[in-house]
Amino acid sequence: MKTRVLTGITTTGTPHLGNYAGAIRPAIEASKATDVESFYFLADYHALIKCDDPARIQQSRLEIAATWLAGGLDPQKTTFYRQSDIPEIPELCWLLTCVAAKGLLNRAHAYKASVDQNVAAGEDPDAGVSMGLFSYPVLMAADILMFNANRVPVGRDQIQHVEMARDIGQRFNHLFGQGREFFVMPEAQIAEEVATLPGLDGRKMSKSYDNTIPLFSSSKELKAAIARIVTDSRLPGEAKDADSSHLFTLYKAFASEEQAAHMHADLGAGLAWGEAKQRLFELLDGQLSESRERYHELLARPQDLEDILQAGAVKARQIATPFLAELREAVGLRNFVQVAATGDKKARKVKKAVRTVSFRDDAGFRFRVLNAAGEDILLSVAFADGRAAGQVLKALQAGELELRQEGLQVQALQAGELVAQSDSLADETACQDVLQILQGLAAE
Repeated sequence: MKTRVLTGITTTGTPHLGNYAGAIRPAIEASKATDVESFYFLADYHALIKCDDPARIQQSRLEIAATWLAGGLDPQKTTFYRQSDIPEIPELCWLLTCVAAKGLLNRAHAYKASVDQNVAAGEDPDAGVSMGLFSYPVLMAADILMFNANRVPVGRDQIQHVEMARDIGQRFNHLFGQGREFFVMPEAQIAEEVATLPGLDGRKMSKSYDNTIPLFSSSKELKAAIARIVTDSRLPGEAKDADSSHLFTLYKAFASEEQAAHMHADLGAGLAWGEAKQRLFELLDGQLSESRERYHELLARPQDLEDILQAGAVKARQIATPFLAELREAVGLRNFVQVAATGDKKARKVKKAVRTVSFRDDAGFRFRVLNAAGEDILLSVAFADGRAAGQVLKALQAGELELRQEGLQVQALQAGELVAQSDSLADETACQDVLQILQGLAAE
């Protein structure tokens, strides 16, 4: 089974070098592996936490979509979507909110930083803190857990959020799983050498600090930004400490090992800061020029970007919609008709006990039926897409499939073709029990 990798960028500004080196570039590289299934998204719900300027959010969504594609993301080989185009995500966020401990959220770095800042200023600890900021980790958990991502490329400052997603997912599994692990436990993936890039002033490169280097600025603008990088006062000819240099950290993030070693040695030998900045400019301008041209071409064709994202949303929802249906069932948000369609107590007991689960494996999309003990009693064949599997499952639930016993197996057929069957059962009685459960399911 392929490893799922998921990441996204909040749409509140123009993408900068830190976004690219810390998230976009490693994610795009990971998407090229044959054993990886990649999910990349524009985190525009998250943007509402930080920004109340609709025009800025809209422009940022456009720019970030173009950035991913200009950077080499192939929407045919990945699932590329806007967070706000997947309604299942905010619904899952609420389900997770109902099991997330407030104490866990109290420890979130962003919330604690806001509280500390307020206390230091002599204000109420929660002054200016919205529920969006406070519950940000739950929405991020929903982003990750909706697609059961195995790896999440993040900067070092985001590791805590992946850990919190694990905690929340484990809590949900414990409360509602009944032996099933609905959510896999994600792992943070960090490239240590570029996990967090410094900005112009040496602090983390961030829109909040206004110290960024725009990713696809013109050559002139790029050179001017690099010229503003803060360095120490050592003169040309004086040895520089490359390991403590913000400029060298930026250079190393984009250079080959050989280039980085050469720059490190030259700084130690007294290379002037002005010459070092020129080398950084030439390195970045050379690497980004082709992508920059593609980026501006995409910005000029917003309809193309919209079509790509809408197609990505369809792919994402083929996974999200049936999965959320399982989660709703697990927490008790069930259709009244399914619960009380008949006055037969025995039938109601059967319907309450049986569960259906949709999933995907190496062969394709499948569903299984589980009895009250959580044991598989029926497994479908593999379908090419989730919709086809879902239609057959609906047909089973509607009593439209032919159910029969073949030897010590129970089979389900549609138009004469085998679409699901049980394992070999112990005896005739076991076969009859499975048939009764499936008939009870169909009676709903």
